[in-house]
Amino acid sequence: MGLFIMTDPKSIVSEAFRVLRTNLHFSGIDRPLRKVMITSSIPGEGKSTIVSNLAVCIANTGSKVLLVDADLRRPQIYKFFLLENYKGLSNLLAEDLPLDTVVNTTKVENLHVITSGPVPPNPAEVLGSAKMKKFLDEVASVYDMVLIDAPPVNSVADASILSALVDGVILVVEESSTEREAAIAAKQQLEKVNARILGVVLNKVKQKDGGYYYYYYYYGEDNKRVKKRK
Repeated sequence: MGLFIMTDPKSIVSEAFRVLRTNLHFSGIDRPLRKVMITSSIPGEGKSTIVSNLAVCIANTGSKVLLVDADLRRPQIYKFFLLENYKGLSNLLAEDLPLDTVVNTTKVENLHVITSGPVPPNPAEVLGSAKMKKFLDEVASVYDMVLIDAPPVNSVADASILSALVDGVILVVEESSTEREAAIAAKQQLEKVNARILGVVLNKVKQKDGGYYYYYYYYGEDNKRVKKRK
């Protein structure tokens, strides 16, 4: 799976992640961003790829980063970093485990990962629990940035519930497969729960001159549309 920022750091894709990192930094000048959730409108839009590359990109600056897989239904983060997933976030919350027993180190300096752990019978209740809030507050006091991979907004209630516990939300939309109505519905749902939407990443946009897919994004304070093309 694609950790482009590691395998091809000089590529146009990697540069897009660096600009995304910079914009995220500037979005937190007036209101600090320590806990940021990445979600999508529907499954398969590449949110896990986006959050994994962004986590590596931020860690490369020397910031201490924790990547949390809170997609307790279809976890993917452990695959990117070649980790086991027999123990993770769901165990931490259900079994009151010490934090250090579920934190994984990675080959990337400054980057730690908490995988999802086994799929619980009640993911929404687990993510909306007081224990989840306490956990996020605890890790935000230890790490410079906590990035959270959440389930798609339109599929289940999990992302809407989590949005109340974080400082901001990034919505990932895939250009080639996401219906406009689905993207609008996701944005409206997040607004209903008063989520702070930091921006939208438009994923897998085809270049005019060669058919190469890369990451292209809309990102801006107060949802102003900002276009970056390489």
